[in-house]
Amino acid sequence: MMQQLFRTKAITQDTENTLNRCLSKWDLTFLGIGAIIGTGIFVLTGIAAATQAGAAVVLSFVIAGLACAFAALSYAELAAAVGGCGSAYGYSYAAFGELIAWIIGWDLLLEYAISVAAVANGWAGYFNNALSAIGLGLPEALTKAPKLGGIINLPATMIILILMGLLIIGVKHSAKINNIMVAVKLATIAIFIGLALFNVNPENWHPFMPFGWFETLENGKTVGVFAGASIVFFAYVGFDAVSTAAEEAQNPQKDLPFGIIAALLFCTTVYILVSGLLTGIVHYSDLNVSSPVAYSLQLLGYNWASALVATGVIAGLTTVMLVLYYGLTRVIFAMARDGLLPEFFNAVHKKTQTPVRVIVMCGVIMAIIAGLIPLGDLAELVNIGTLAAFVLVCLGVIVLRSTQPDLIRPFRSPYSPLFPALGMISCSALMAFLPAQTWWRFLIWLAMGLVFYFVYSKSHSKLNLHIHIHPQN
Repeated sequence: MMQQLFRTKAITQDTENTLNRCLSKWDLTFLGIGAIIGTGIFVLTGIAAATQAGAAVVLSFVIAGLACAFAALSYAELAAAVGGCGSAYGYSYAAFGELIAWIIGWDLLLEYAISVAAVANGWAGYFNNALSAIGLGLPEALTKAPKLGGIINLPATMIILILMGLLIIGVKHSAKINNIMVAVKLATIAIFIGLALFNVNPENWHPFMPFGWFETLENGKTVGVFAGASIVFFAYVGFDAVSTAAEEAQNPQKDLPFGIIAALLFCTTVYILVSGLLTGIVHYSDLNVSSPVAYSLQLLGYNWASALVATGVIAGLTTVMLVLYYGLTRVIFAMARDGLLPEFFNAVHKKTQTPVRVIVMCGVIMAIIAGLIPLGDLAELVNIGTLAAFVLVCLGVIVLRSTQPDLIRPFRSPYSPLFPALGMISCSALMAFLPAQTWWRFLIWLAMGLVFYFVYSKSHSKLNLHIHIHPQN
């Protein structure tokens, strides 16, 4: 019984129902940048500076970036060596066996689906503000969920359905659109950096660390540089979605490590630059506003800043949704191909070479969630799910180095097992900052997943079929 639960999947390339290899290393890099740079740079920077770390929010970004870097190196090694479109799910299947793979796959479904619906809500707010600015604002009933007094959040629903159509057409077309929108938001950030560079007042950086490294207040709130790191970490969420493109990369062994590491290095540099300049032109205590980048530019007298930042945010959030939606469909496709989810989802459209059934199902469900449910605290589930995946991927590198030492590794995480171990420790520490209710919700979701596994997945697994055909094994 225990042996069945931890049976591992052989590291081989799937030959059935494979996807179209059409993504270059630069497509993968832009997918990563598209997923990472979103609300984090436009919103989280100000909140973390004002309430957690002060001007030392720069150090918070460095610490969170380091935790992600350790995880990214582990992702790069496993993406090159193990491959497949299932990301952490596929790596766990090879390293730890079926039960752990199922848990992390179930976890990824929650992470990506709730992310897309949550980001769609944020996107809808900015989009409606832009419409209102030109006198075309939607009625309130069409911009709010029923719980908030509306009928449906129509923009949130529509953007997901539009992205659904884009993903059905094919990943290469989706990547081209992503590249254009990434260019728009990078142009927005470049303009901010250009304007801010000449308006820095060094006095705004004093005191540099008003909240210290870490402290728990009487009301239970945590402050300091490390607490700030636990908030801004979520600005990095998304680079792992690049690894779900393994089957569509032209040269996955070389291109995936390049895409993952290049995207993370670039985004970390941008975050450090922007947070340093933001706290240099406006005192950290004034940055607890909904759009600190726009606010800071308005203070400098650039009143066209709101339109500029709105454009960047709308483009930025669109790419985040696109890449996470893409990642979700590939994880479900991989799980269905292994028999852990119904075979109905294990189908590739002959013309577009995309898993159309999965794309449509996910799109309809997420569009309904985004339109009818105000997500609120559910977004925190994204954070804990992501960190759990990072911890397992880092552990996977250590386990596979021991159990499969002869495995061909085109990219190797340096200083193993030190770097993977540091990734596990740093990501586990960041999980500890999350509220207790987030942990409870996460555990309830995992419990639901275990019920599904024992009722359906365990008996339908392709590995289970293999055992029945070859009982001597």
